[in-house]
Amino acid sequence: MHFATLVIGLLATVVSTVSATALTYKLEANEKACFHTYVDQLNSKVAFYFAVQSGGSFDVDYSVTGPGGKVIMSDTKERQGDFVFTAQSIGEYQFCFNNEMSTFAEKYVDFEIAVEHEERAQLPSKQGASPEQASALEESIFKLSAQLSTISRNQKYFRTRENRNFSTVRSTERRIFNFSVIEGLMMVSMAGLQVFVVRFFFQGARKGYV
Repeated sequence: MHFATLVIGLLATVVSTVSATALTYKLEANEKACFHTYVDQLNSKVAFYFAVQSGGSFDVDYSVTGPGGKVIMSDTKERQGDFVFTAQSIGEYQFCFNNEMSTFAEKYVDFEIAVEHEERAQLPSKQGASPEQASALEESIFKLSAQLSTISRNQKYFRTRENRNFSTVRSTERRIFNFSVIEGLMMVSMAGLQVFVVRFFFQGARKGYV
């Protein structure tokens, strides 16, 4: 019972040192959207993840700007990204997605912004527990946290692949349907043209006979 309380207490303190935002945003054609997060401690770790789920060629321009307008990272026509950087300044950080290169295609972008303070939580004291046992438990908890983070990122990756494949299938189905409709209209038009030509020849032959 005491061991379970110890683990729950440590997990609660670990969670409290991380703030994160996970969203899905619909980026319209010719739109630039920016999101902000505030870092209140120096040398905090800022994690930035994004993936284009559907729309166009599954790519988007992005940029990350720190306090004072300093560009930390940027790139064009990227499908997804997973970055971690250290905040060198306290202030507001801006994360922007730019779809101005697209004239008609809207895009759905999944992204997550997390700010983590690296200070480690202090284990609650337990009567009869040695410092070595507490340290081993702490390391196990942090390893478990890292493994959960890895699993979460893998799930995001597979979800992105699934969404992109589903979008490709829908696009293919739509193209096949449009092609079938056009092909049917062309066949009807050709049949009508053939009937008109045959009637024209017969009418011409009938007039010549008379």
